[in-house]
Amino acid sequence: MTILVTGATGNVGRNVVEQLINRGADVRALVRDPSRADLPASVEVARGDLLDVDSLRSAMSGISTLFLLNGVVADEYTQALIALNVAREAGIERIVYLSVIHSDVYVNVPHFAGKFGVERMIERMGMNATILRPAYYMDNEITIKDVVSGYGIYPMPIGDKGLAMIDARDVGEIAAIELIRREQASAPLPLDRIDIVGPDILTGASAAAIWSEVLGREITYPGDDTAGFEQNLRQFMPSWTAFDMRLMAERFLSDGMLPDAGDVDRLTTLLGRPLRSYRDYVAQITG
Repeated sequence: MTILVTGATGNVGRNVVEQLINRGADVRALVRDPSRADLPASVEVARGDLLDVDSLRSAMSGISTLFLLNGVVADEYTQALIALNVAREAGIERIVYLSVIHSDVYVNVPHFAGKFGVERMIERMGMNATILRPAYYMDNEITIKDVVSGYGIYPMPIGDKGLAMIDARDVGEIAAIELIRREQASAPLPLDRIDIVGPDILTGASAAAIWSEVLGREITYPGDDTAGFEQNLRQFMPSWTAFDMRLMAERFLSDGMLPDAGDVDRLTTLLGRPLRSYRDYVAQITG
C-alpha cells in the first residue's frame, strides 16, 4: 500500500519522503505545483492542497497511511481538520500527525493552540494515530546565520529556561519510522504521542557560546527583547505571523521547552543512534 505525505516539499516533509524511500515504502506526495516539487522519481505526485476537498479525496484514494503536516498559516487549524475528516471518510486508520511540543502549555500562541485543537480531535474521534510533538527546530537558525556572523550577536530571544532544539532530519527519520511501524502493523495501532527533542538544553547564553566556539570569535547574547524580535520579523513576514512568533518567544522566556525524563533515551533507541547536536548543526551551516 501507499503512504501519503502532505507538506512533502518542505524541510521536514522532504526528510520524511527520503527516509520512507530509503525504507522501501511506496510514497505519494500532495503538492500544490507538481512542476516545482523536485521530488525523487519514484514518488507519485498528487496535485492539490489541504483546503481543496476534491483534490484531497483523490490524493487519499487507495492510501493506507497518512502523514499530516501543515505549515504555520492563518488557516492551519481548518486545513488539518478538513484533511483528517477526509482521511476518516476514506477509511484511513493509520496516521502520523506533526504537532508541536507543549501545545497544551503554550495555549495563547496561535500555531501551538491550533495544533492542540487538532490533537484533541484525533483523541476525541478515536483516530489511530501517532502524534509527533517536536521542539523548536535547529533549522530555524539558518535565518540568523548572517546576523550572528555580521553583528556578533545571537539574536533569538530564547531566555534562560532552556530549549531542547531538534534537527529536522531527526524529525523526518522518526516520522518515517512511525509511518512504517503503523503501515506494517497487522491492525491499526492505538493512539501514541512522542515528544521529539534534541540532546542539548540551550539558553541564549549557551547558544551564543556555541556560536563563539564554532566561529572562533566572541558572539554575545543581547537579551530577551521580544518586541524588537517581532519588529525585525515584520520586515519579511506578515504582521500576524511576526506576532505569533513573538508570543512563542515569550513562552520560551516564561516556560522554556524542556524534555521529560526519558525522552532523549526513547528517541535514541528509536533511531538506533544519537540525536544530532546543536554544535554539529551550527558547524554544518557555517562551514
